Amino acid sequence: MSAHDHANEHDHGHEHHHKDTFITKYIFSIDHKMIAKQYLITGLIMGIIGVAMSLLFRMQLAWPEESFKIFNVLLGDNFAPDGVMRNDIYLALVTIHGTIMVFFVLTAGLSGTFSNLLIPLQIGARDMASGFMNMISYWLFFLSSVIMIISLFVESGPASAGWTIYPPLSALPQAIPGSGAGMTLWLVSMAIFIASSLMGSLNYVVTVINLRTKGMSMTRLPLTIWAFFITAIIGIVSFPVLLSAALLLIFDRSFGTSFFLSDIFISGEVLHYQGGSPVLFEHLFWFLGHPEVYIVLLPALGITSEIIATNARKPIFGYRAMIASIIAIAFLSTIVWGHHMFVSGMNPFLGSVFTFTTLLIAIPSAVKAFNYITTLWRGNLQLNPAMLFSIGLVSTFITGGLTGIILGDSTLDINVHDTYFVVAHFHLVMGISALYGMFAGIYHWFPRMFGRMLNKNLGYVHFWVTAVCAYGVFFPMHFIGMAGLPRRYYTNTAFPLFDDLQNVNVIITMFALVGGAFQLVFIWNFFHSIFYGKKAEMNPWKSNTLEWTAPVEHMHGNWPGAIPEVHRWPYDYSKPGHDSDFVPQTVPMGPNEEQLHH
Repeated sequence: MSAHDHANEHDHGHEHHHKDTFITKYIFSIDHKMIAKQYLITGLIMGIIGVAMSLLFRMQLAWPEESFKIFNVLLGDNFAPDGVMRNDIYLALVTIHGTIMVFFVLTAGLSGTFSNLLIPLQIGARDMASGFMNMISYWLFFLSSVIMIISLFVESGPASAGWTIYPPLSALPQAIPGSGAGMTLWLVSMAIFIASSLMGSLNYVVTVINLRTKGMSMTRLPLTIWAFFITAIIGIVSFPVLLSAALLLIFDRSFGTSFFLSDIFISGEVLHYQGGSPVLFEHLFWFLGHPEVYIVLLPALGITSEIIATNARKPIFGYRAMIASIIAIAFLSTIVWGHHMFVSGMNPFLGSVFTFTTLLIAIPSAVKAFNYITTLWRGNLQLNPAMLFSIGLVSTFITGGLTGIILGDSTLDINVHDTYFVVAHFHLVMGISALYGMFAGIYHWFPRMFGRMLNKNLGYVHFWVTAVCAYGVFFPMHFIGMAGLPRRYYTNTAFPLFDDLQNVNVIITMFALVGGAFQLVFIWNFFHSIFYGKKAEMNPWKSNTLEWTAPVEHMHGNWPGAIPEVHRWPYDYSKPGHDSDFVPQTVPMGPNEEQLHH
């Protein structure tokens, strides 16, 4: 018996041994597929909370000072007396909404789910390099989610310094009500979240490097795996910087240090802080904050590459250029953070350096966009919900990316900095694009995760309403931003200058409420289909990659026999000389067959 078969025997024994215990199978599981489901369902629950918060503060913006029974029910008498939202809870809702969506939904929910599900399956591995560490990373994420939710119930209110938590608001517990215990819980939650992300990322990198099956060279990896691999590397490089910022902030708050504080007066009282600088915090925060955009976006782009090639029944255009663009984006994303700080008083020369690096990142991003369009061109398009969300991602990626050119230029950015123009830009390019990638991935790999199919017609309803409402919400924001409307103000009634824009805020809120309500269609479809969906066949999309060669029945170890061997790249769709329009990676090359790698 070979060592490989021996390991396989061990896997079966292991699986049999744990088969019947509910706790080891569903709760403290070390199987990457189960951990992926845990990430996904936790991410969806956090997403529901995050979207609900945004609907509450959108209602406040559209109808300021109005009394809403729902405000009183959800926020209580303390924060919404007589159903009127207090101004400090408005800022708290914006803060926690941003934190939940960026970190807990789009970072952990997207990357955690699909990196866990697909890395072992698509590279031909039995599991992650360390199943135990994988389990710990999920439970740390779960713990940080719970602490973040608990912070909502603190008497003085949750953290209220914006999701960027700039000092001194975040560093002085006495600054505003939301600077108290809620802020401390926010920092503790983020420190645990970062530990979870780092453990997950290290696991992903080691798995991709060490556990690829026979024949799976780096240039035969699906683009999904390249995206997850590079994303994990960006996380390992940049997340520790945010951890240091959070820890130093905890020191400033609790131990009397002054890393980020200097010459502070509160109500005429001089505080004993000297020598610190809030701009130092901005540097540390944005050194993670900008790579974070791509930690969120790259997995979505990787998922899109896979789905577009599969459903266009064509090889992905420019495979190596796509890999090069992922690597270029990863490198450039770490040297552009200063464009968030153009109004912080930086030297104009330094501003021009950050403008240059920021505009450079448009090149690899454009390569990806053009390659998607070229792959779609004259393809035999299968317009299922996963494909529609992928095409939607290409659309929002381009729309949002174009406004990034304006914001990346220091002289132009100063005019629209901290207005709704910025909100529109990053929600389209990062928020909506990444959400579309997440939805596309769920529709595409749901059969692989749960052995059942999602309802296609509900998927179409979900896509079209979401697509129309997403543009309905964020497109008008560009115009109110150019008109000068500042973000994070809970009402603009104090400024007659903005009276004419109030109607636009009402329209945006109407779109937001409809779009938010229709996410319930997806949630119902998702949970209903887990139990009652149509049984899935082994390879419902006629896809080439390895995850569709594993049986639908779940087993720890993925394949019952030997791990399949790889003979070709993953995008041999509609290849001349073959009977069917797809050739799985496990099919050996023919005697005169040409390797495609363009």
